[in-house]
Parts: sequence; structure tokens; C-alpha cells
Amino acid sequence: MGYWGLCVYDGIVAEVCSFTSRGCSSDVLADLPLSMESFIKVVQRIEGRGLGPSPLTVVRSLRGVAYEGDAFVEHFLGDPDPFPSGENEAPMWDPTLSEFIHLMVRHRIVGQAREEGVVLGSDGTTVALGSLLLGIEAGLVAGAGESVSGLYSLTIARNLGLSFLHSQDSQILGPDGCWDNVTFPRVFTLSGPPSLATDALVNGGMDGVLLGKYLSTHPLHALQLSTVLRDYYGLHPGGPPEGPHLISFQRRDNFRRLVNGSVLQELVLGSLATLQRLGEAEDTGQAAALEDVVKGGVQKFVHRYLECPVIIPRCQWGARPYRGSPTQLSLPLAFMYIHHTHTPRQPCLSFRQCTADMRAMQRFHQDVRRWDDIGYSFVAGSDGYIYEGRGWQWRGAHTRGHNTRGYGIAFVGDYTATLPARRSLELVRESLASCGVMAGWLTGNFTWHGHRQLVNTSCPGGALYLEIESWKQFRSRDQAARHH
Repeated sequence: MGYWGLCVYDGIVAEVCSFTSRGCSSDVLADLPLSMESFIKVVQRIEGRGLGPSPLTVVRSLRGVAYEGDAFVEHFLGDPDPFPSGENEAPMWDPTLSEFIHLMVRHRIVGQAREEGVVLGSDGTTVALGSLLLGIEAGLVAGAGESVSGLYSLTIARNLGLSFLHSQDSQILGPDGCWDNVTFPRVFTLSGPPSLATDALVNGGMDGVLLGKYLSTHPLHALQLSTVLRDYYGLHPGGPPEGPHLISFQRRDNFRRLVNGSVLQELVLGSLATLQRLGEAEDTGQAAALEDVVKGGVQKFVHRYLECPVIIPRCQWGARPYRGSPTQLSLPLAFMYIHHTHTPRQPCLSFRQCTADMRAMQRFHQDVRRWDDIGYSFVAGSDGYIYEGRGWQWRGAHTRGHNTRGYGIAFVGDYTATLPARRSLELVRESLASCGVMAGWLTGNFTWHGHRQLVNTSCPGGALYLEIESWKQFRSRDQAARHH
């Protein structure tokens, strides 16, 4: 079969190549990986045509593909630019790109599980491009001095409102899913029945709000759209456009700073009212009942996306199957046990590195130690994400004699003399813990312990142990012994 990878043609358009003895095959724009990097290369290709269309012209043309004839979108943004002409009347993109662009930006669920119109980001999260582009367009229009009031409605509030109204109660949000191949993604399969607000739509919506807000106050001028996207999605050596905080892996924190539950509730109700005026949603005349539905939906949204951290699922890091039958925990548990991996010794700083480390640890635990699976419940990388090990519901193999009583949380790296990234510490101490409590997996009065308090080991390293001693709800060695 040979090795499949990416060749760069003219520095912009990538093509799929099979590096075999026959060389590099060349017909392929339709077979590019569905990644954010591929999309940015397409945007670069469009920016380089003719006299160079403005960023607003680029996103309007893409909107014509993603939301053709959408009355709600046109209510806020007007008609898109005629497809496929640019400001200089030259074709906006060559025909070889059309099929690929349609696949990338037009959101739909095929059957019950395949989600299209989404791409894999370099951080391991999946983003719906249509919602992202609407936010960017609204921001560019506002930055040009025109009035746009629909930033939240366009990007996220409409999808949430429709999902709250029309999805089954157990599935009003999400789900997430997994790509067929994270190095060369082509097919994204949802992990359960789809709602009208999948995780990819929510991610794209939050990104659209954040970039729209940024662009409304920072007009692009000579800066290209592809540069802003590269910065935000961590694909540019120059760093993000607004310091280290405007970057995709911090989307939940940044979105939470903009809106709270009550504000989001009003935005969703406003979007539904607009849909009713446009004849796109039924007016039931039961305002109080609608408010209750939206309030309950927003509460679930806040818990899932703003209070809980992103947890990269097993299928996204390439986990092997569990060997045998996992043992279900009796919930809630009362303890969180902190570990460092020691090996790997270095922190993992990217999705690619962290997923490789997860696979390496699982191989070691299964093949050398002969365990059923990776031992930890969760693993914290220094890339801004938590990785699922055995998860909330299944007994781990992390703290001998105590695996039924608590969760084992490991930080990737050796923390004998140094600390994990501040962001990783906060994710575990604040987000993961509170998420577990609110979901009923962890008791409200749970306690933190270092591995060394319960087992004869130096884990989690001297520096990390000193750090967790300062955490609220930490117990000393004597307290730990009394309560175990």
C-alpha cells in the first residue's frame, strides 16, 4: 500500500501521495484530509487568485455554499456574494476545489452517524466550519462599520434553540465522535444519536463568536484571513493574534468569560423568536413552557461545555480495546489520586505528541505489566486537554488497594523537580473535579491524595506533591490513612 502523506503543490494546494516505487500520484484534491490545515490551504488558494479578494468576499462566497437560501442567515447578513465570482469578476476558486469545499463547509448528518461539514483541528477537537464562518463574517462586517446584531444567533444560539425544541431529552446536545484516522481524517462518525447541536457545531459556534468579536474590533486591513485562522488554531509559528489566550484550546474558558447561563438563555429565546417571525419555526403560543425548555437546555449546555473540560475520547487517541470485561465502579467515589507518568518523562505539548504518549503507556500497561488496559482513569497533557483512560465509570489500575475507591489522574511527564503546565493543573484541580461532582461521579466532599501517600513510591514527584498539598480538599498522610 505504501505510505500515505501530503505533498505540497506550489506551496499551497496539498495532494495525496502514495510514496511507493511508482512515485507520487497526482489526482487528488477530492482526497485531501478533512483537517483545519487543509481548509486553511484552500483559503490561501482563494486569497491568491486574481487581484486577491478581501477576507469578507472570501467568507461570503463560502457562505453561499454552506447556507444557500437560508432565510435566517440572510436576515442578519444579507445575500451572499454571487457564487463563484470575486471582486475582480474572476472565478473565486477553480473547479477542482468545488467538491472539496462543499464537503468541508456544508453541514449535514448522513444516515445516523456520519457528520459532514466538519474538520479535525490540530488540537484534536472537531469543528463545524459553517458556524465558524458565520461568526467571522459577522465580525468582519462589524469591523467595517456596519451594524450586525446576530453574532450569537448565527453561530450558536439558533442551533441550541432548535436542538432544545426538537431533540430527544437524553440527546439535546452532542454527541462527539471519532475520525477514521487522526493523521489523515476523511470520515467523522458520531458516538451516538445526533442532536441538532453536535459537539462540532458547538465548537464551531464558540470559535465563530470568539473570532467574530476579535475581528469586529481588529479590522484585518492587510492581514489575510488564512493568517488569523492559522494563529487561532495553533498552526502558525508567530503565535495567536491576541496573545496566548485567543487560541482554540481555550475556547471554553474564553466563551465562558463572554456569556453566562442567563445571558445565553435570552440569546436562544431571541433566536427562536426570529425564526418564528421568519416562518422557520412554529409559534406554539406557550411562552412559559418554551422558557422552561430553553432554561433546562441551557443548564445542560453550561455543564457540558463551560463547567466540564474537553476530554479527548479513547477512539481519538487510538486506544486498543480493553482486554476482558471492565469492572463497573460503585458511584460516587470519594477520592482523587494524583500521579505523574515518569515515563514518558517529558510533558506532551501537542495533540500528536499526547496521543502517541497515550498509546505508548497503554502498550506498556497491557504488554509489559499484563493489565487489561491503560491503568489511569484520566491523563492530563500539557496541550490543554484531558485524555480519557478508563473514564468515570470503570475501575482503574492506578493505586494498589484503592482502585475501587477513587480515580487515578496522571500528568504526563516527570515532576520530581518541575511542575506541569499551569493550564493542566487548573484543568484537573478545577474543571475535572467540579465536573465529576456535578455529574454525580464524585462526592462533593471528595479529597485529593498523592500516590505516595498510599503506596511506597515517589510518585507523583516531589514538586508536584508539594503543589497538590496546597489544594483545597487535600488530605495529609495521617488523614489519608485514617480515611482509607
